Parts: sequence; C-alpha cells; structure tokens
Amino acid sequence: MIDTHFRTCSLCEAMCGLQIEHEGNIIKSVKGDVDDPHSRGHICPKGVAIQDLHNDPDRLKHPMKRDGERWIKISWQKALDETAQRLVDVQKKHGRDAVATYWGNPSVHNMGTAFMISPFNRALKTKNNYTATSVDQMPHQFVQYLMYGNSLLFTIPDIDRTDYMLMLGANPAASNGSLWSSGDVKKRMTEVTKRGGKIILIDPRRTETAKFVTKHHFIKPATDAVLLLAILRVIFEKNLANPAHLEPLLKGWDEIEPLSKIFSLEDAANVTGISAAVIENIAVELASANAGVCYGRMGVSTQEFGTLCQWLIQVINIATGNFDRTGGMMFVKPAVDLLKAGSRGSHNSYQSRVRRLPEFDRELPSAALAEEMTTPGEGQIKAFISTAGNPVLSTPNGKRLEGALDGLDFMVAIDFYINETTCHADIILPPTGPLEHGHYDLIFNLFAVRNVAKYSGAMLKPAPGTKSDGQIFRGLIERINRLNGKKKKFTARLWSGLGKIIPYLSSAEFLLDLGLRMGPYGKGFLPFAKGLSLRRLRRHPHGLDLGALEPSLPGRLFTKDKKINMAPEILRNDIARLKERYMNSGPTHEHEQSLLLIGRRHIRTNNSWMHNSQRLVKGKNRCTLMINPYDAGKRNIITGQSISVSSRSGSIRAIAEITDDINRGVVSLPHGWGHHRPGTTMKIASAHAGVSINDITDELLIDPVCGNAAVNGVPVTINTNE
Repeated sequence: MIDTHFRTCSLCEAMCGLQIEHEGNIIKSVKGDVDDPHSRGHICPKGVAIQDLHNDPDRLKHPMKRDGERWIKISWQKALDETAQRLVDVQKKHGRDAVATYWGNPSVHNMGTAFMISPFNRALKTKNNYTATSVDQMPHQFVQYLMYGNSLLFTIPDIDRTDYMLMLGANPAASNGSLWSSGDVKKRMTEVTKRGGKIILIDPRRTETAKFVTKHHFIKPATDAVLLLAILRVIFEKNLANPAHLEPLLKGWDEIEPLSKIFSLEDAANVTGISAAVIENIAVELASANAGVCYGRMGVSTQEFGTLCQWLIQVINIATGNFDRTGGMMFVKPAVDLLKAGSRGSHNSYQSRVRRLPEFDRELPSAALAEEMTTPGEGQIKAFISTAGNPVLSTPNGKRLEGALDGLDFMVAIDFYINETTCHADIILPPTGPLEHGHYDLIFNLFAVRNVAKYSGAMLKPAPGTKSDGQIFRGLIERINRLNGKKKKFTARLWSGLGKIIPYLSSAEFLLDLGLRMGPYGKGFLPFAKGLSLRRLRRHPHGLDLGALEPSLPGRLFTKDKKINMAPEILRNDIARLKERYMNSGPTHEHEQSLLLIGRRHIRTNNSWMHNSQRLVKGKNRCTLMINPYDAGKRNIITGQSISVSSRSGSIRAIAEITDDINRGVVSLPHGWGHHRPGTTMKIASAHAGVSINDITDELLIDPVCGNAAVNGVPVTINTNE
C-alpha cells in the first residue's frame, strides 16, 4: 500500500514542503507540496535527494570504534559509556576547557539536536565551544546583539511587498534564501520585477541570481562597507534620510551622518569599481521607493569588514524609513519564540587562549580551533566532540586542523558518515536519519518571509538498535553528570522517572509542544485551549500560514532601554580600520598584488554534506576555478587547464573555467569539496573529489570585531607550473 507523507525538507534553510509517496520503507517519489503555504510547491534537487540520504549504504547506523586502521561495531551502551568516561577523564586531568565542541550547520536543521545543545554544553562546562556560525553569519548576529539586544533577532526582507531591493553578496537562486527562508525564492524575485519593482545585485560574480534581477554590478571583494558608507553619504546629502516612526527609538542617530562622510563618491568608486553615478542612483532609488530594502548575505559577512557591512545595511534600512515597515526589513513573529527563552547574547566575557580572540554568544571563532589544539600549555584542547560537521573542509586552513585532530587524546563524532573530519575520531555515534524522526524548524522559522509553522512526524520507522540525536545526547549527559558526581535535584529525578514511564515527556515533541503553547499564538496548557499546540499543528500536515510580517517595534526590542543602538562604539571605532585599509594604503599593499579568492555554492549542494548523492554530483565538474578572460589571458591560461592556486596558508591545484561572469582580479572556487583525503568511506564523494577552498583560506584572516572568518577576499596567486 502506497502512503503519502507531507514534510518540510531539512536540507537547507528554505523550508520547502515535500510530498513523499512511500510503500513501507521504500520511497516511491518525492515532489513539491503544492499546498504548502510557504514554498507553494517549489522544490530543488536537494529535496528530491533526501531519499538518497535515507538509502545511502555508506550511512552509519551503529556505533563505530577505531581499531588501528579499521572500524568495528560496538554496542550503544559501550559506546556511550566509553565516550563519557574518556571525556570526563580528559577534563579531570587537564581541566574543563581541555574538551572542545564543534556544532555543524545540520545541527540546527534537527529539532532533537537543537534542543540538546545547551544541556550538553552545561554538562561539559567548557569554554571551548565552536560552531559553523563563525565561518558564516556571526556578523549578522553580532550586529543584532549590539543594536537590538538579542543575537537571534534576525531582520528579514519583506520581498513579497517590496518595490526595490538592493542585494549585496547574496545568491538566493542557489541558496534558496539564506538567513531569509523564502521557499520559491526565484518566483518571489520574479514577482518583484513583474509588478514594476527593481532588484539591484552587487557581487564580484555574475551569479545565478543575476538572471532574476533588474541590474547586476561587479564589485571588488571586501569593499562593500565603502559602498554602503557612500550610499549613506548620498542619502544624507540629498536630505533623503527619514527614519519615520522609528526616530524616537534611535539612540546615537546624530553620530551616523558624520561617519557617512569618510569616503567621497569618487574615492568609493575607485575602491569598489562601481561608478559614482551608479552609487548615487542606487541611493536615491532606494530612499525614494515606496517600499525598499537593503539585504546582504555570505559575501558581505565572510570578509574582513563583515560586521561593518551588516551594521551599515541595518543603518541604511533605518535611515530610509524602510525598517519595521511593510515591504522593508522586518521581524518575524515565530510560533516558538526562542528569543524569550534563551540568552540574549554575550561578547568578550572571555578570550581564546592563543590569539585572545573574543567569545561571542559563548563560543569562540572556529578560525582559532587548530591553534588551540596544537599550542602547548594550560587549557590546550586534548579532546574534541564534532556534531554534524566537517570542519576539515568547512573552516579556514583545513589542512592545519586535519593535522591537529591526529594529535588529540580523544575524539568523538555524532555523525552518520565517516567523512574528512570524523575519520579522525576514536568513536562515531550515528543518529537516525531525517525521515526517521519528527521535524520542526526551530531556527529557520526565525528567518521566514511569512509567519509559518509546520510539524512533520516521523515518516519511517527507525531500524532496530538505532538512536536519535536526542537519545544520544541525553545518554551522554546522564553519564557525564553521574561520573562528575552531580546529583539530580528532586524535581529532575521526578521528571526523569516520569520520562521513563511516559517516554513522550522526555521527547523533543514534548518540548516543542511547550514552546508552541507558550508562544505568541498559544493559549497555555488548559486541555481545551484553542491556541496553537502540537496537537493542532498535527492537523495541518501542509503547515499553517500565521500571516504576513507586521511592524513590531518597540515591543520586539530586547535592549534594556527599548531603544535601537544606532552607533555602537566598537563599530564606530572600526571605521578607522576601514579608512586605513582603503584610503591610506598605496597600490603596493599586498592585496593589490594578488588575485582575490571568493567562494560560491551551487543549488545541488549544501556545504559538504550532500555530496554522497549521485543525482546531486553527477554531470559536469562544478568544482572549477572561475577566472576572468583578462586575467587568464595575462597568464596564458585556457579553460580545462590544471593550475596552481596559492595563498599564505597553502597551495592546491584546480581546473580553470574562463568566464566573464567573474570580475577582473577575482577568482572563485566552490565551498565544501575536497573529498580526496584518505580514511573516508563515502564512495560517491570520493569519486567526485574536487578540491577544498579551505585548504587555501587563511585562519589568520578574520574580521577582528567579532572573530568571523574572512574566507572571501583571500589574496592568492596562480600559475600553470606542474
């Protein structure tokens, strides 16, 4: 008998609805759910490939332990007991901070893992916590923390009602929307232009998104902050600044106009490669639009001035009256409001041991991970826990980290693949697959273009002897606490006992139900309350549309004075670094003597974790080095040629792809490849190895304000020598 199951795809941020037909554990078809109010039937190749993840023979289903050069299966009890014991032993011998954690992006695509991150960190009590955040969106969150009082208070472009969109360093046609969950984003962009609106794209590469916009302009990598300051200058000089209803909420507003005068339009044009006339036109059109919005993503975050960029984007939206306004930049009203339940953020309450880099949100920059493992002394990392991540391929100078992992006393991975990182583990604890447990997007509903909520129950029954992410972490937490002699409080013992009698009480679904009932659409815990609950959500398998984004200030602010901090001191001070970098450095600056490397992604991949699907990696080689015909001609390079690409941190060989879709002076490699390393068991990935861009990104090149890795704008040299 063929059953139909409706689900949210968990393989990227877009939250697209899936309609899956299956007969028992056999998947017959996967297609877009036309009745999903968020994605409206849209589906990308990754959604179809979710079945490949379930069926993959390389996916682990039982705990594995290293035995010399081979792996052996062990029981769950032995795996959890040994893991907890060895972690506790390392901490007792070397101190709490001798154990480090790393959480990869898939962690926040999984409800069970997301609920367990905080309890697990509390059990370990280590300061050495690292995540993919600091090679991605940390500048966004840092700016939100400084300006609005909460690092999770993301601002979302209201694309469905905007007339003008200025987009910098973003490629939603490939990402499906990033920190901007917008299922069917290509159609949404097309609808903007169909109704007479404009989308202006600023990017060093003519990306897939350029096909859906009004105009694309090349820019030199890492100069976006100069462009944004110049746009602000025009807005003030032409008396177009009008924060409208927000003006009474703005603290430090008077400090913005003087800062905007740092660069003249001519200086900005020379630095960015965008003419003064174009800069002025963009500023005037954005400020004059009935509803406009400025949005920037990976390209402006993962650079040396990423925090400045994200701050100036917020300032421009506020200055033009396009903040907390229909068609502008707005806040979501999520059904499960994590902002009220969790920490609002922290900064520089402690620093990394070697480089003294500041913590943010209780985590340290991932660019410091390898040096913290290899530098002797008190606090050196001796044990490592990697969850749903592959930092060897996804953090800067992966080769250095790869070597550091081999020097650890102990490593455990919570992952269902033996990949380029987990192959260095002593024990691997594989969780069940995404179709074998319930799903709710706790994080990505914070980014949605509309207020939506959707729960998908488990579609397939887990195989006997397998454990979910939540079960794995609960098992480790209980053992670590017991080994540390931590006694449960009476209420905790009572709840644990009830959980054993009624398993639902210890499940992620129970926590989700609490969150829904306590959220803005819930009505509490009375049996007949008509508010939103998990029980009600289950009755809507396609999901619930809870309405368009609405103005929400000052109520949504988390600052103590309920004001928007327009000019945080740390950001004002960083303007001097920007000025020094571009106004006072002559043409002999090291960056000017090199090509600048940027990353890119493809709609068929999501970092490194979907490369073991044949349907996603088949076809032409997409792991190529894009280079402009002018730069290729100067070096006598032809398409298909193998060339050496070198930076301070290393050298790789890549296949040249000559194209005028890349700006002069810029080269581009995709992110997430490099499956040639020995030790992995991922057969398809190995057959489509590619090269890792992070073998030549530089762990010393960071945005010093928040510690985010600057993996875009890396100076490189290329040559054709074998």
